[in-house]
Amino acid sequence: MAPEPPARVIVLRCRTVANVDSIQGELLVLPLAGEVPPSLSGVGARYAVATVAAMVDSFRPRRWPAYAVAVLFLGYAAGKAAFALQARLGFPGGPPVSAAESAGYFMEAATAQWLATASGVLGACVAVATVTALGRRVPRMLMLLVLVGMLLAVGGGAGIMIVDGFVGIGVGWQWYHGVLGVVVIGLFLEMIRSYAVATRRVAG
Repeated sequence: MAPEPPARVIVLRCRTVANVDSIQGELLVLPLAGEVPPSLSGVGARYAVATVAAMVDSFRPRRWPAYAVAVLFLGYAAGKAAFALQARLGFPGGPPVSAAESAGYFMEAATAQWLATASGVLGACVAVATVTALGRRVPRMLMLLVLVGMLLAVGGGAGIMIVDGFVGIGVGWQWYHGVLGVVVIGLFLEMIRSYAVATRRVAG
């Protein structure tokens, strides 16, 4: 049985230059014993460039998640405003709230819904602020604290939608509400990540 040829070691080495948008990479093909070191060319070079480009794209901050979150917040505000005009608790397309639950609520339905409407509009403004020059004037740590607080509040509601939609805990959310909850949390996390990356680069 013929012996197996020695394994060749290929290493992709990358380093950042100035900031995360500029990454230089080189593909190191380690020579075997007694072999002339091979040069980086052809498919190897294209592979190295594609790999480095993928790494750059994964680090780059994105603006669209913030706009998507803002649209979701405005949709939330619109739904709450529609129910506020009717003095009803709940949300259009969501689980119905019985008259007994509405009567036992600690706040008048219209007042609660108008406050929820205002919170939706405020949330949309904060989301847009993460990708605008005016919003970038806010101290970075303060904005991050606000975003984390919003994530906890939004994530709590979205988490209930996910669990009830996929498992069922008696609230009344359906599976598509659960899917929406996953999307909302994912967009929120990417918005925070993009803001943190972009503002870290500016601070540096």
